[in-house]
Amino acid sequence: MSPPARANPSGVPVERMRLGDHAFASYDDDEARWGILIAFAHRGLARGEKVVMLADPGVPRDEVYERLHAHSPTAEAARARGQLAFSSMRELILPDTRFTAKRQISRLWEETERAHAEGYAGLRSVIDMAWVQDLGPDVEAVMHRETHADALFADRRYAEICTYDRRRFAPEVVEAMRVGHPVALLERLGALEAVHTVNGLRLAGDADVATRTQLQIEVRAALAQSQGASRLLLDLTHLCFLGVDCAAALLRLLAGDKGCERMEIRCGPTPAKVLRLLGAGTIDRLVLCEVAA
Repeated sequence: MSPPARANPSGVPVERMRLGDHAFASYDDDEARWGILIAFAHRGLARGEKVVMLADPGVPRDEVYERLHAHSPTAEAARARGQLAFSSMRELILPDTRFTAKRQISRLWEETERAHAEGYAGLRSVIDMAWVQDLGPDVEAVMHRETHADALFADRRYAEICTYDRRRFAPEVVEAMRVGHPVALLERLGALEAVHTVNGLRLAGDADVATRTQLQIEVRAALAQSQGASRLLLDLTHLCFLGVDCAAALLRLLAGDKGCERMEIRCGPTPAKVLRLLGAGTIDRLVLCEVAA
């Protein structure tokens, strides 16, 4: 079964997820596995949302909680007041014992309504797809659910990450799910992803000391590609962090370029402020376009 085409050609940092987002994530080691889960949960708690963790059913809940608590000092209080909960797909679909997409979506809708009634801004859940091996449903039925659940997210009171262990699922299933979700997350925290477009470059993640060399390589490549073009667009709207060193390196590269008639940077308010302070306004042909965060 081929999922419907989605517009997710590149990754989005987990820190950018909002209510209404339905995201795909994958991992093949514990660092990536727990990093995404912890960041997603911590941000939800900080934003006044209820968080439900449906982790790998083979991992004890105490271990999931301890991993979260070690990086989120608010986890203990959130768990005590019911803002943070731990569940499983088995529990979610009770009293049914067999998975159906209709039953699962109905139960998630009920939990979203309950979270809203309890005074939370919404509900976010992280679902490790290891439950598929646990309950044994038809993979095609699960894939159909993943690509036909838009109604759950329409009122922007629910967000969900579906995480896939690449060691458990066939590569074609993982790729179909990546493409089938509206949002595909960067695999690791702190990563920088670069996507070259017809007229420029899109950067997502963190531009800091650890990724500065990568940023310089990608920007140089984009500038070389734009030689003789009328416009170069650098899209930084999906950056979570732009360090001063990286911002300065970016401006030096742009200032030294003579091949493009117009260079445009699209970014949020904080990166725009950093770039202005470093002298973006003094570079001929460079236009800084600030967009809402």
